[in-house]
Amino acid sequence: MATFIAKQPEINLTEAEAIGQAKEGVAAAFECLYQAHCRWVYNLCLRMIKNPTEAEDLTQQVFLQLFRKISTFRGESGFSTWLHRVTVNIVLMYLRRRKPAEVLAEDLEGRTSNGEGSGEQGSSDTSMIGAIERLNLMRAIRKLPCGYKQIFLLHDVIGYEHSEIAGLLGCSTGSSKSQLHKARKRLRCLLQGEPGRAEASVAAA
Repeated sequence: MATFIAKQPEINLTEAEAIGQAKEGVAAAFECLYQAHCRWVYNLCLRMIKNPTEAEDLTQQVFLQLFRKISTFRGESGFSTWLHRVTVNIVLMYLRRRKPAEVLAEDLEGRTSNGEGSGEQGSSDTSMIGAIERLNLMRAIRKLPCGYKQIFLLHDVIGYEHSEIAGLLGCSTGSSKSQLHKARKRLRCLLQGEPGRAEASVAAA
């Protein structure tokens, strides 16, 4: 269970005042910002990671980054928008460090435990075929270029819509759709044992 329960700050500061004082290194101002935003930062991490313990660790990393980078906040966008971008970047860096197979496996395990995508109960043949297909897919995902892999994970594994991905990555919705289409096309080539066609699909991108 998450431990991030927002409390009322002990000091009465507006967000703008807290940001200004945090830039000057006032610890109480950082605490004020933490208490105001920790819950939704944790929820965003949890949505992307689907693991409460990892989401808690990532939330701590976000606020450590906030401590280091608060001076770079210029107020050109809302603070929540800026913090959202910081959070997403940290989670995406974490996902890139992990093997895509691990991310996909956890998602598939969750779906199976909920009864999604399962065949007839007790069918060992169906289970074996499914396991082989997942293993092949995991291997193919590892071979995707970073950009394709990132959008594939965000859309097909984590479940973001293209409009959300566009906001997260700073690209257009059309670009997100195009990259996902190319990622799926390359995966099909890889899974069908046609690496030459897969390479050609990337070269033509």
